Amino acid sequence: MKYRKLGNTGLIVSELSLGTMQFGKKMNMGGLDQRATDEMVHFALERGINFIDTADVYSLGESETLLGNSLKGLREEIVLASKVRLPMSENFNRSGATRVNIMRGVESSLKRLQTDYLDLYQIHGWDSNTPLEETLRTLDDLVRHGKVRYVGFSNYLSWQAATALGIQERLNLEKYATAQMYYSLIGRGLDYEFLDFAQYHDIGILIWSSLAGGFLSGKYDRNNPPPSGTRFAEAGQFVPFDKEQGYRVIDTLKEVASRYGVSTARVALAWYLTCPAVSSVIIAARKIEHLDDNIKASDLELAPADITLLDQVSHPGTPYPKWMVLQLDVAEDPRPKVLYPQRYADGGPWQDLRGTKWSG
Repeated sequence: MKYRKLGNTGLIVSELSLGTMQFGKKMNMGGLDQRATDEMVHFALERGINFIDTADVYSLGESETLLGNSLKGLREEIVLASKVRLPMSENFNRSGATRVNIMRGVESSLKRLQTDYLDLYQIHGWDSNTPLEETLRTLDDLVRHGKVRYVGFSNYLSWQAATALGIQERLNLEKYATAQMYYSLIGRGLDYEFLDFAQYHDIGILIWSSLAGGFLSGKYDRNNPPPSGTRFAEAGQFVPFDKEQGYRVIDTLKEVASRYGVSTARVALAWYLTCPAVSSVIIAARKIEHLDDNIKASDLELAPADITLLDQVSHPGTPYPKWMVLQLDVAEDPRPKVLYPQRYADGGPWQDLRGTKWSG
């Protein structure tokens, strides 16, 4: 297992982290009981994973309860993260990023997890019905009170995250350290601008659903749709993608995997670990053998040609204004060619659309 810094903090986490949505039976996402949860958690820790991510909404608290039981005597050895914001009951005030709900949520999570602090507490999504400053001041209070060490967000648009960081800086509040976001070889929307935003602000990205609900495991293709009983079939296509594009990615993954004698899932996970700004890739499984295979991605070094091949087959394109920013700042400005010649050794990160004369 290899390790990285958690965003802009000094905390060190495993580059693969354990997800816990499959713990508990109140969501149609795995149904693992206490015994299976214990086995999964201990297996992961024994193989070097030191970072576990959960949320209050996973099986409506059952996941946190099972995880808390599994971590008895081990809590101080791991980095523990949870999330708040999504509905926990039909009571509408038990939803959102309000001060009331966040304070109630953290106390409930701490009780279920049998701990007195969380290493990372994340807002599970944007809340358009609550003043952003209310959310951010509450998170800052949690850090100052010692209930939370660091704070992060999940599922924000770039402008939402940038606005939050601006408020935190202006008011001297605890700043977001991480962004838990969906990213996969069939869902690379973060490439449009979020990856650049995260790099610029040193926000650590935590990737969720990296195998797109199991689609990238390689078990499915044009002639072999997901059978009943699988997570992908049970939960449906939670992450939207173009299936024909998905099959092209699967074909390429299989081609690359055959060269290394490994699974397509392992190749996909290894590719994410080459991406900028990624602090950790969250992995989750219902079977130990699948978790074992996923963990081994940390040891897989992809050749540059294979990294490029996977990038090309999965690339989402470059929309405006990003292509114009790259044209002006990367292709036409001569200064980066002088300052960073190594970036242009293979022609540069962006093809000059206008054939300008500036060579540096």
